[in-house]
Amino acid sequence: MEYDIAIIGAGPGGYVCAIKAVQLGLKVALLEKEHLGGTCLNKGCIPTKSILQSAKIKRFVEKSNNFGIISDFKSIDIEKIVERSKDIVSGLNKNVAALLAKNKIKVIEGIAKFKDRNTLLIENGDKLIEVTAQNIVVSTGAKPRLIPGIESLIEKGLVWTSKEALAPRFCPKKLLIMGSGAIGIELASFYNSIGSEVTVVEIQDRILVMEDKEISAAAQKALSKQGIAFKLNSKSQNFKEEKNKLSMEFVNPENKIEKDTFDVAIIAIGVVPNTADLNLDKIGVKTKPNGVIKTFGYQETNIKGIYAIGDVTEAPWLAHKASREGIICAEKIAGLSNILPINLKAIPSCVYSNPQIASIGMTEEIAKEEGINVKIGKSYFRGNGKALATGEPDGFVKVIFDSKTGELLGAHMIGYEVTELLPIFSIAISGELTEKELMSAIFPHPTMSECLQEAICSAYNQAIHE
Repeated sequence: MEYDIAIIGAGPGGYVCAIKAVQLGLKVALLEKEHLGGTCLNKGCIPTKSILQSAKIKRFVEKSNNFGIISDFKSIDIEKIVERSKDIVSGLNKNVAALLAKNKIKVIEGIAKFKDRNTLLIENGDKLIEVTAQNIVVSTGAKPRLIPGIESLIEKGLVWTSKEALAPRFCPKKLLIMGSGAIGIELASFYNSIGSEVTVVEIQDRILVMEDKEISAAAQKALSKQGIAFKLNSKSQNFKEEKNKLSMEFVNPENKIEKDTFDVAIIAIGVVPNTADLNLDKIGVKTKPNGVIKTFGYQETNIKGIYAIGDVTEAPWLAHKASREGIICAEKIAGLSNILPINLKAIPSCVYSNPQIASIGMTEEIAKEEGINVKIGKSYFRGNGKALATGEPDGFVKVIFDSKTGELLGAHMIGYEVTELLPIFSIAISGELTEKELMSAIFPHPTMSECLQEAICSAYNQAIHE
């Protein structure tokens, strides 16, 4: 059967692309080898947020006496934490399946690869199915990047990827986390909250290197205060089993070696796109040496009619970016005009650690590197009534404006539930709002969102509560 569009991978990019394409009148086939919802729903965003919520509840209980609620924390039930996470994932799987059924989208299970420009071969057990489509979208996502030679330690349970870390059978007493990106920091925050002695090793000179330096420094200070240890400018090597523990070495910039032993190490050093087995070279699709597919206008590859979205394309590798790219693909294939291309410089980024981190747009460092004269504004939650009433006064909001045009270039936050505040800045950047429009808007009181406006006013020396 021939389709207008065949989509390989039913993650947040693929299934959204499929639904949008059907809404635009296209005939769609959606191919998936494992779980609807992809890594985000099954092994990433959703289970991470689920277990982090359990850690948050523990923190609430521990400080409930401060709010006049007398209670005592007793213990952690790791099995119940994981069970709750799996229940949430299962429910969302069913929701995605229902959405696809509602939109009458054909879902074909199996492993897909290209036979030619318009034909896919799908292997499902002993079956081999051919699907022909005028347009094909690659949305196969990514998998954790591994250190060569570490596979045997993963099999023995001494090294975990994010998959194992999100469904632990026990709480490690002493835990190493390799990598201080969003995944590493979120997992460090969770395991620290439930009682693990956590060490994070990072080859760079700071954690969360994609964040604004002030935010990165504030995050490290807050996490260190909670008991997480950091080894920066260091690399880890010589992993081996030693008396049912993981033995390894840290190497600092002076090449001094420190040996240590852990119950478990979690590897969180990035991802690798799932493009190796698609036969892309057979049809001439260009990729980078790391397997990332090169895309041009509206997510199309160098081969007409072949598109790529999500984690198989350029960073950032985020579910909401994949979903937006999926919509853009569907609109392009359907022949819509005036399609807005994705702006890679204005994609929201969230880290759900304790404290949370939320950012969009340029950091102060990047803006200055590009020679832009900037105005910087800040507002601290310690002066915000809602933050104080909530018992969460730590953190701040930082905004960056182009001093010549008033354009909002970037916004960066650290604090309690700041990820829920980020869409305000996303809309502001997308709508090209100026500082005057943002300052004249009425923010409700008392809310933590008032700090956003205070930071904006601060950039122009007009803050009221500074």
